[in-house]
Amino acid sequence: MLASERLVELGLSVPEVAVPLASYAPAQRSGSHVYTSGQLPMVNGELIATGKVGAGVGEALAVECARVCALNAIAAVLSIVEDIDRIEQVVKVVGFVASDPNFTGQPAIVNGASELLGDIFGMAGVHARSAVGVAVLPKDAPVEIEMIVQVAN
Repeated sequence: MLASERLVELGLSVPEVAVPLASYAPAQRSGSHVYTSGQLPMVNGELIATGKVGAGVGEALAVECARVCALNAIAAVLSIVEDIDRIEQVVKVVGFVASDPNFTGQPAIVNGASELLGDIFGMAGVHARSAVGVAVLPKDAPVEIEMIVQVAN
C-alpha cells in the first residue's frame, strides 16, 4: 500500500509546512536524501503544549507532540519533493525531549514519531534513531523531531 493510501486509511493529513522560527529552511535536499530542520509540535501556527516532560507535560501528551512533530517533518520533506509516495525510506530520526532532570523515558516519547512513521510508510518507515533529553527547546516546546529520508529521483 502506498503511503498516500495509508494516510487516508489512518484518517491523517499532512499539514502545510511550518514557517521557520529563524533563519533556516524547513528542509534541504542533497542527492537522494532530504534533511529536515527540527520540527516542533505546531498545529495552525501554535504549539499544542509547552513545558518539560515529567514536570507539567504528561507522557501521553508528549507522545502526541512527537506524532505532530513527525507529521510536520513530513510536511517539510514534501516542501521539497511534493509527493509522499516518492519517500523510499525514512533513514534517521532524531528526537529531542525537554525533560525534567529526573525523567529518563525519552525513548518512549520519541516512539510517538517512530510508530507513526511505521504506520504511514510500513517497512520503509523503519529507521535509525536517537532520543535525547535536553533542558529546553525553542518556544518551550516539549518535543522536537528532525529526520532524514531517502527519496526517489
